[in-house]
Amino acid sequence: MDGSKEMGVGVGLRNVSSHCSISEMDDYDLSRLLDKPRLNIERQRSFDERSLSELSIGLARGGLDNFESTFSPGGRSGFETPASSARNSFEPHPMVADAWEALRRSLVYFRGQPVGTIAAVDHASEEVLNYDQVFVRDFVPSALAFLMNGEPDIVKNFLLKTLHLQGWEKRIDRFKLGEGAMPASFKVLHDPIRKTDTLIADFGESAIGRVAPVDSGFWWIILLRAYTKSTGDLTLAETSDCQKGMKLILTLCLSEGFDTFPTLLCADGCSMIDRRMGVYGYPIEIQALFFMALRCALAMLKPDTEGKEFIERIVKRLHALSYHMRSYFWLDFQQLNDIYRYKTEEYSHTAVNKFNVIPDSIPEWVFDFMPTRGGYFIGNVSPARMDFRWFALGNCVAIMSSLATPEQSMAIMDLLESRWEELVGEMPLKISYPAIESHEWRIVTGCDPKNTRWSYHNGGSWPVLLWLLTAACIKTGRPQIARRAIELAENRLLKDNWPEYYDGKTGRYIGKQARKYQTWSIAGYLVAKMMLEDPSHLGMISLEEDKQMKPALRRSSSWTC
Repeated sequence: MDGSKEMGVGVGLRNVSSHCSISEMDDYDLSRLLDKPRLNIERQRSFDERSLSELSIGLARGGLDNFESTFSPGGRSGFETPASSARNSFEPHPMVADAWEALRRSLVYFRGQPVGTIAAVDHASEEVLNYDQVFVRDFVPSALAFLMNGEPDIVKNFLLKTLHLQGWEKRIDRFKLGEGAMPASFKVLHDPIRKTDTLIADFGESAIGRVAPVDSGFWWIILLRAYTKSTGDLTLAETSDCQKGMKLILTLCLSEGFDTFPTLLCADGCSMIDRRMGVYGYPIEIQALFFMALRCALAMLKPDTEGKEFIERIVKRLHALSYHMRSYFWLDFQQLNDIYRYKTEEYSHTAVNKFNVIPDSIPEWVFDFMPTRGGYFIGNVSPARMDFRWFALGNCVAIMSSLATPEQSMAIMDLLESRWEELVGEMPLKISYPAIESHEWRIVTGCDPKNTRWSYHNGGSWPVLLWLLTAACIKTGRPQIARRAIELAENRLLKDNWPEYYDGKTGRYIGKQARKYQTWSIAGYLVAKMMLEDPSHLGMISLEEDKQMKPALRRSSSWTC
């Protein structure tokens, strides 16, 4: 999500469940859905009643029976008091007002309309670099904050503006990028003399490492669904431009080639970890986002002639991808023990060690790190290689998208609680664990001075991950974990002027090159707070498990999620 820094619409309309299966889609008719464009999010089936009762909405909103309450945020301007605080009877944390003020300072305008938020407003930094740009992945928590506060216009403007940029011809050193590629970021140039505004997009040609963002298109689709879930506005996703934009992204990632795996092959630097960190191959972050974007697109694509073809390809890919990820990327105590006892050089379809992983390649730290209860999706799986590192974003998105089964989701939460000091420490949340050091660091990162051990992407702590952690906690019925993490962040974030990241084994120190007033650190905190206060917000960025998904898909003219 952090951008290359230095270097159906499933609105719950008319009681449409937020976790309806594909087989149930035929039961809905679009004309009926349009009768009442409001949001109804059913309580997650995995929620624990006892944990939910701890949430502030228990008293403030009349108990659990009102969890499926309807709200229509479009009626608020929300420019002063956050909507979330207005809906609750208790006083918000003093940090909340400061966070909203800082978030509004980061707004970027194009021809008088807000179109995004810049990455950081750090006036003390001598080097601006590209932190004054609007990054697609960085804007996601800002967008969610505005949606939750009843301010959808900026999100709609952003979606349309990036869609416009997608249509640009994209060339890097005489080589043309795929038509569906979304920009990593864009900048608005104001000409006060001519009184004109100009957009400048970066598709990777200016980034350190010159890597195009694979995740931008996925985040765009996910945000389009979030906008529709929040507002009940079906018209945006239904437009021919948005339909075409989704199809262009899908064409890129669903194209057939030489790969024998359903996962998506990616280079280093193509995601939130935007520098060389040994995540080339099939990184968990990209696979989880890929899965979630496919499910969101499935909900929003119109079943016309071309749409049906994409829908069928998506369903087939989702089946293969979920099986592959749940089988080969999942690690718990039992699976670790099985890998430890693997035989090698197995041939034929009966092979147990399908990727020919040598047991001696298992790093020593994993054996002590793995609790008897708990598990997680490892960082990467490819021939003769398993990256056993923990990556926070990929695991949280796996829970939100239901790539993780309910059992796996609970196991990830168990791991977080068991390894709290390692993964959370004094500042949530470790982007990856453990750090790579010494000779391995030199080889894997190319001696990257920014990714030294326990810094930046190499085991650094990123406050923005609070919103992803909170979403995962609420979905699994464990809000107390999120509350504990947020309280840790509140001890430091405002006092430290909202840093981009923290360094050290427990996240004790402000990052050595961290920008202050990092926008997504601010927005991530706000989103986490608002979700805890009103868990119905979870519906815009969470997908329930679809147990009835079938390879053959029959659809009518309706489309929901």
